[in-house]
Amino acid sequence: MSVETQTCISSVKTIYQAKYGVPELFVKSPGRINLIGEHTDYNLGFVLPAAIDKAIYIAIGKRNDSEIHLTAIDLNESFSVSINDLVKSPLGWPNYIMGIVDQIKKLGLLIGGFNAVLAGDVPLGAGLSSSAAVECATVYSLNELFGLGLSKLEMVKLAQRAENQFVGLQCGIMDMFASMFGRADAVIQLDCRSLEYHYSPFDQDGIKIVLLDTCVKHSLASSEYNVRRKECEAGVAFLKTIHPEVASLRDVDFVMLEELKDKVDLKVYHRCKFIVEEIKRLQDACMDLDKKNMTAFGRKMYETHEGLSKLYEVSCKELDFLASFSKKNENVLGARMMGGGFGGCTINLVRDHAVASFIAQAEIAFQKEFKTSLKSYIVSIGDGTSVISIA
Repeated sequence: MSVETQTCISSVKTIYQAKYGVPELFVKSPGRINLIGEHTDYNLGFVLPAAIDKAIYIAIGKRNDSEIHLTAIDLNESFSVSINDLVKSPLGWPNYIMGIVDQIKKLGLLIGGFNAVLAGDVPLGAGLSSSAAVECATVYSLNELFGLGLSKLEMVKLAQRAENQFVGLQCGIMDMFASMFGRADAVIQLDCRSLEYHYSPFDQDGIKIVLLDTCVKHSLASSEYNVRRKECEAGVAFLKTIHPEVASLRDVDFVMLEELKDKVDLKVYHRCKFIVEEIKRLQDACMDLDKKNMTAFGRKMYETHEGLSKLYEVSCKELDFLASFSKKNENVLGARMMGGGFGGCTINLVRDHAVASFIAQAEIAFQKEFKTSLKSYIVSIGDGTSVISIA
């Protein structure tokens, strides 16, 4: 356990006890990385995520009334609301928790008021899905606290609905699924249409996963994310008039894709082209993993970045710079932007012996190019959402 993680847990425990007494439960829910398969989840394709060793930690306990009292240590903010009067807050972060409560109520399940204190070492705005981690930590802890009897998959679906309906971001299921179902030293091959999945060992022997954080912040709920989804849906709607069996871009092959060309807006064609290519690329990349061919896997990461930048247009100059910088380093097997886009991190597979020099060189180059600092994180693949015991 890192010093940063220990500090988070200690802070959550101390502040909860000072405000409310002894908590009934501690839960952790990790952030996630996605090795390949970006923006394919809401197009019902495949993704290849993993939980990481950075998480949101929550201490929680029941109240004797219908109030919800929340404290976010990292933001130094508190919030309270009646469980019977859930309205979106301009603060932002309470909405992820209220969204979960809202969905629990819609299922007809009974919960009472509660106190919760949360903190985390998932870097905010870095594309590591800290919001999904908050949602999964919340639904998991409420499920345990009030004995709701929800399965892990039911909790994942509930968390996705909370973000879609209460927060207002039309995200897919990947972030919540990875946070809830993560397993140490394995990636999750998830079929976002059937929700069938299996774990594949991820051979990190001699390789470190390095995240380079541009510190460019994105706000997906008010950004181009929902626009991209609508553009994909426009392509599907056109193809459906020719091929009634097409329900999503998952059903589109390369022959069908060419039927879109010159028939729809060029941007719509480009969005669909990227997704169809990315779904195929992920399937090929999984075969690379099975063969432990990390060099071939890394090349596909670069191809993904190129598509995200040129066809899907969710990159930015900072992310493009870092991907290009990494490609020139022989000790980097693969790199790409990760997450929704418009900022955040690149994910890099770097040979062990070269990690320190790679980070140092990247920091110098980034500072020279953009006159601002670059942050870096070395992450490991870890377990998903769980109850933790704290002495």
